[in-house]
Amino acid sequence: MLATNAPAAAGATLRSSPGAGLAAFGAGAGLTLTEFDGLLLAVVGHPRLRTGGASSADPADLARALKRDPREALARIGGDFALAAWDRQERRGYLAVDRIGVHQLVYTRINGALVFASTLDLLGAFPGVRRELSSQGLFDYLFYHVSPGPQTVFAEQHRVPPGHYLEFGPRASVQPQAYWSMRFSEEPGLRLDALEEEFRSLLSGAVAEASEGAATGAFLSGGTDSSTISGMLSKLRSAPARTFSIGFDVAGFDEMEYARLAARHFGCEHHEYYVTPKDVVDAVPMIAASYDQPFGNASAIPTYYCARFAREHGIARLLAGDGGDELFGGNERYAKQHLLGMYQHIPAPLRRFLIEPLLLASTPLHRVPPLSKLRSYIEQARPPMPQRYESYNLLNHLGVGNVFEPDFLASIDTRHPHQLMAEAHAPFADASLVNQMMAIDLRFILADGDLPKVTRMCELADVDVAFPLLDDRLVEFSQGLSADLKLRGTQLRWFFKHALKDFLPREIITKQKHGFGLPVGAWLVGHPPLRALAVDGIAILRKRGIVQSRFCDDLLANKLPKHPAYYGTMVWVLMMLGLWLDSREL
Repeated sequence: MLATNAPAAAGATLRSSPGAGLAAFGAGAGLTLTEFDGLLLAVVGHPRLRTGGASSADPADLARALKRDPREALARIGGDFALAAWDRQERRGYLAVDRIGVHQLVYTRINGALVFASTLDLLGAFPGVRRELSSQGLFDYLFYHVSPGPQTVFAEQHRVPPGHYLEFGPRASVQPQAYWSMRFSEEPGLRLDALEEEFRSLLSGAVAEASEGAATGAFLSGGTDSSTISGMLSKLRSAPARTFSIGFDVAGFDEMEYARLAARHFGCEHHEYYVTPKDVVDAVPMIAASYDQPFGNASAIPTYYCARFAREHGIARLLAGDGGDELFGGNERYAKQHLLGMYQHIPAPLRRFLIEPLLLASTPLHRVPPLSKLRSYIEQARPPMPQRYESYNLLNHLGVGNVFEPDFLASIDTRHPHQLMAEAHAPFADASLVNQMMAIDLRFILADGDLPKVTRMCELADVDVAFPLLDDRLVEFSQGLSADLKLRGTQLRWFFKHALKDFLPREIITKQKHGFGLPVGAWLVGHPPLRALAVDGIAILRKRGIVQSRFCDDLLANKLPKHPAYYGTMVWVLMMLGLWLDSREL
């Protein structure tokens, strides 16, 4: 049994005995190799072993705890990490990833033996591992714009889910098991002032830990999360915190004024870089190839340029603000779903026998603006969670029969993405609506999307990255906040903003969410080299019989020019899949 954890091609190997061992290659992402009393440990990231009020980042302490009681030790490990351990005496091993899924481990089986790695590319390089694409995995990518776990785009290759471990050895079943799961408290908490004081203390401690031991800077988009992290970093440092922002010379997309405002407010040493369409064309093929699965989140481009820009200024680690929305109620969809959810409070018989027959039947009155809006509201509000949460999806709007070739559709289950959503939602079906939504987003938005975006782009730029808002103590704190403190009516992240009202500039607390969003549609329409790149990428999918040529022609010639902001996303997602397939020669 061989285990690999390898961001690079060379390094050190620990082996226990013929046929069973632990090998770790490379030194990327802070790889550490440790041995204690016959237990061999490879770990990446920033793990912290929590004991009471104390914590330790020493890998030797982690190895000792795993040797003594692996399951109990995993429950006490915070921070972001991936680890692989082999106990020679017990002849058993463990794989584990952090609670939220900042890091990943992938695995497969060959003739009953377990093979695992930090990326699918490394896994596929192991002798005997099949590299067979999964049509279902490709469809799921096009539905979610990222590859949702625990499956991958390769058949019989899987990811260890966040908060899970996998035991391997002669007597192990090799099935992932949860060592931690999100559990929300719906009970009212302590007094508001006490909660706010605790929150600010935890936040300060998380930023302090995340910035230890490296030349540290911060992403700064000018939003609530990045401004909070930058401000805390500045408060903790004797010198001004170094912050890095990305801008776009496109109306409605440039948020640099807010980043500058935050930098001035906290006295930061601020640095700015404006991404151009040429930058995008230069970077897209490299970025598409850099992921071990297709990745359709366009904000990977500005994230890469921001990280590279920081590296050029001597930064070894960047602090990112990801996680605030998913822990404290900040996604704009939460407010909309709150309004839609109010429909479910109307007695069911009244909805079923009066309101819906009256307003959903086809009559000329429905063209009257007030009634047409009410009809639209009911159509969106009728489905229960989590079906209602998927209604925005592009493929739902376009219709899978209009997008994909019939032979491709016949090879997949079009309901599979919905099943994944239902599985993610099921443990939280009895929680408040905002907690249901946050639990779903922790998986599909954060673990599958935003975290791989940031970690991979920072790795490509040779910068370490840490996520203070995902500190395990802040995660536990967020679990205990009552739902009305996260979403108060339609006011997003009410508690977070109230607790920091005297810390953040008022303009940032009240601004709308944006981040490093790339003006995809505008540049696809207005920059011919980027459009040509998209045409080439989509042509690869046509040749493979995945998407209909008629749909691609209509998308590029008609839909994109008329509604670039909306349909630009689909063009981008298709382009990135085509370029990724081409880069792997699959």
